[in-house]
Amino acid sequence: MSNTVPVVVPKVSMAAIEVTFAGWLVADGAEVKVQQPIYTVATDKVETDVESPAAGILWHGNVELDVEYPVGYQVGVIEVA
Repeated sequence: MSNTVPVVVPKVSMAAIEVTFAGWLVADGAEVKVQQPIYTVATDKVETDVESPAAGILWHGNVELDVEYPVGYQVGVIEVA
């Protein structure tokens, strides 16, 4: 049986409550490692790669490029064995 770990928008700065989704770095359904950069977000001041919270298979969620999402928004899941 497999479990899933949510992939969420992190707090990238003290002031940021929303970030712009800038793109996936890993294909949907690809295997990822812990702390592997998997997607990029941007604020008006910085662009940041977000690392995987777990090892497993990454499944993209329903997110669009150049759209703002709040901190904590789930952008995907990682299926772990």
